[in-house]
Amino acid sequence: MSSLPGKTALITGASRGIGRATAVRLARDGAKIAVNYKGNAEAAEETKRLVEQAGSSAAVVQGDVSVEADADRMVKEALAFGGGKLEILVNNAGTTRDDLLVRMTPEQWDTVMDLNLRGAFLVTRAAMRPMMRQRFGRIVNVSSVAGVSGNAGQANYAAAKAGLIGFTKTVAREMASRNITCNAVAPGFVPTDLTSSLIGQMEETILKQIPLGRFGSVEDVANAIAFLVSEEASYITGQVLQVDGGMVT
Repeated sequence: MSSLPGKTALITGASRGIGRATAVRLARDGAKIAVNYKGNAEAAEETKRLVEQAGSSAAVVQGDVSVEADADRMVKEALAFGGGKLEILVNNAGTTRDDLLVRMTPEQWDTVMDLNLRGAFLVTRAAMRPMMRQRFGRIVNVSSVAGVSGNAGQANYAAAKAGLIGFTKTVAREMASRNITCNAVAPGFVPTDLTSSLIGQMEETILKQIPLGRFGSVEDVANAIAFLVSEEASYITGQVLQVDGGMVT
């Protein structure tokens, strides 16, 4: 049975990876999907096709989450698509610029902070107003186990994802009285375009750190997000759900 009929979800960075898998998963649960992308229109259209194939409807919403005007416009377009309502926001857009801290440039630091943390702030702020008016909302931020435990060569990424956890807990406290929950998922090593090169170089070493003995899939993360936006999770807010095969405890 569909658990999200009539609800509209805006998913940032939904043209590929975890964002695409989440779009398809929520579509199967009955949600209409606003598919955000920054630059790859063809990939976003493919996500739209997959959402429709899953039995729901989709709209493609272009925009850079780290640009204030884009973030505001994206939410307005998602609201128009949803008939004036936006019940679900998944802040998934992100990027990496890995390097050891001693070699990391300010540009590498700023790029990762802007997309991973500033972007979540801007889109959440824009979405909060309609959610407050309708007295309902489900927000899920895609963090990372790097934000929980740190990771060598990813000081910028780990700092941004750790900041996203603090952001999640604060939004949860501020918005609870309006029936808006805010949680985070923290994926472990999940093969995507962002992680494939790192996993390829260190596959055996990484697998030894995962008690379940396998890498996660984008569907594993999407399933966790689907739970957190469902009615079954209505009493859960301000939490971080690690989807990492037991790697970080």
